[in-house]
Amino acid sequence: MSSSENRKTVASSRPRVRLSREDRYQQLVSVAWLIVREEGTEALTLGYLAERSGVTKPVVYDHFGTRAGLLAVLYQDYDQRQTALMDIALEQSAETLEDKAKVIASSYIDCVLSQGREISGVIAALTGAPELEKIKREYEATFVEKCRAILTPFAKGALASAGLWAMLGAAEALSYAAGRGEISADEAKDELFETLISMVERAGK
Repeated sequence: MSSSENRKTVASSRPRVRLSREDRYQQLVSVAWLIVREEGTEALTLGYLAERSGVTKPVVYDHFGTRAGLLAVLYQDYDQRQTALMDIALEQSAETLEDKAKVIASSYIDCVLSQGREISGVIAALTGAPELEKIKREYEATFVEKCRAILTPFAKGALASAGLWAMLGAAEALSYAAGRGEISADEAKDELFETLISMVERAGK
């Protein structure tokens, strides 16, 4: 019996568990991440998610509507966790440029690495569809403005939007390079830290 057939047998024999709508939603999101981690984003369909979760297809469609809706939820889930971790670290950090920049750099790199290759697949899928690309850009804009608000008090002038977007591009490139093992996590964090510091020090000059 193939691994796929075995999973189907296990799913069909698994007793159905009645969960609240919120608990079922969280379960489906967790299983969706598991599928992406184990088999890649291409394997993630609403039908397969239903099979792996031991529920009927209408249950999954009721929660996400479309595959695009599911991918959007995964990206939002990732972004919310990234934001929560960064907010906690920022609250605990000292009110200095170096400490704030270190938190931003470390939080960004750590969150991407903690999600492994699965977030890369989700982001690639987001980029491939106009409506999903719009969601990604909205979250990126929110992150850029968050960094502007955090770092502006330490700048002598206004932070240039071009510099902030360049910083985001560097953060993405460094985190994915670290994820592929081309550089270490510490190297990625150090380089992003220096990028943030340089951006702030250039402001007003």
